Amino acid sequence: QVQLVESGGGLVQAGGSLTVSCVASGRLDRISTMGWYRQAPGKQRDFIAQITAGHSTNYADSVKGRFTISRDNAKNTTFLQMNSLMAEDTAVYYCNAYIHEGHRWDSYWGQGTQVTVSS
Repeated sequence: QVQLVESGGGLVQAGGSLTVSCVASGRLDRISTMGWYRQAPGKQRDFIAQITAGHSTNYADSVKGRFTISRDNAKNTTFLQMNSLMAEDTAVYYCNAYIHEGHRWDSYWGQGTQVTVSS
């Protein structure tokens, strides 16, 4: 059973920084793209950033220049460093990964971690 577990969320003041992480565990063979999404109350889940196994990255315009995604392939972990946080960044942040388990690829989601930015 493959699991993604996020951590590092919390309360931070506007202008501050926070780093969330996500670890994949279980009977996984390979991890392809890993990414972060967020969902604010009453809104849809939106894409934030993604990183390939080769460390190519892609960001949503709303976070470009403020957020940085990275990964440690040896530890099956991805990080999202968030700088210059604003109140509108408040949301539940979800990790996503494409993982090869057995003989198939599947998309997996973590349970989410709350990030609250106070203005």
